[in-house]
Formats: sequence, structure tokens, C-alpha cells
Amino acid sequence: MKFDFKVEAGDFTNAGTASSEIKKILKQLNIDTKIIKRIVVAMYEAEVNIVAHSYGGEIIADIDTDRILVKFEDSGPGIPDIEKAMEIGFSTASQKVREMGFGAGMGLPNIKKNVDELDLSSVVGEGTTLTMTVNF
Repeated sequence: MKFDFKVEAGDFTNAGTASSEIKKILKQLNIDTKIIKRIVVAMYEAEVNIVAHSYGGEIIADIDTDRILVKFEDSGPGIPDIEKAMEIGFSTASQKVREMGFGAGMGLPNIKKNVDELDLSSVVGEGTTLTMTVNF
């Protein structure tokens, strides 16, 4: 099953819509609640990153019998130093984003902690692609 979600830059009101929809679907499929929690945490973090740091993007979720693969693609400034971005506490979030309670530098580390496979690539000035897999 494939699902596609558009993500608007700066739309914090709807941030988390994709992760909420996927959570409902996984519950209907009787996936273990601990696995669902890992998926939802990782998806939410990636979704908020698109909202906070890009010019908008897309989420494509592919649910199979033994795993979920989710691809997050955005257009935007890109990540100049992925290794640095993966460090706990590192953030490039604006002051406005921080004042809303986001941008603590935990997004990418939380994603990595909750998935079985993570692939992150970025081109400065073009955008970022993050692909995560969680096995059931």
C-alpha cells in the first residue's frame, strides 16, 4: 500500500498529519504498538523538519507485509554537513521556530534511534531526501 502526503513549508498547524494517518493505518493492520510508536516518532520528526527547514516537500509511505519504507523529499536549502546535523543538540532552526517549541536539535537523532535503516542525502541549495525503513 502506498500513501502520498504533501507538506507545506511553515505549516506547523498541520505538521504531523502524515504520521497520524499512518498510525491509524498501522493500527488497523494490527502492527505491534511498540513498532507503531517508533514509526510515528520518526515520521513526525522528519515531517516537522520539512515544515521548519524547507520550502515544502512530499512524504511517500510504502507499507508492505514485513516493513514500512517512508521517503521524505523536500526542496530547500539542503544540509551542508550531515554528520554535524546528526549530532544531538545541533540545530539550524530559526528563532521563530525555536519560540514555537521546535528546533532543539533532536529530530535527526530521534529518527535514527527509532528506525532500522536510515538513508539521508542532501544537496545544498536544492533539497534533502531522507528514507527510513522499520521492519515489523
